[in-house]
Amino acid sequence: MAKRLYRSESDRILGGVCGGIAEVYDLDPTLVRLVAVALFFGLGTGLLAYLVAWLIIPTESEVEN
Repeated sequence: MAKRLYRSESDRILGGVCGGIAEVYDLDPTLVRLVAVALFFGLGTGLLAYLVAWLIIPTESEVEN
């Protein structure tokens, strides 16, 4: 079964987006968070991308049901 993208409910700081992405791609969540922060400060798109992802990606419990 393929891994599905969802917002993590166990590894979250704000919305669980970075934790969910890290679980899907088997990465360290801190690394994903650093990339998100770099996009925010470097290009200014990180915050917008995070907010959009927070709105459209379902939570872990919604995916399992």
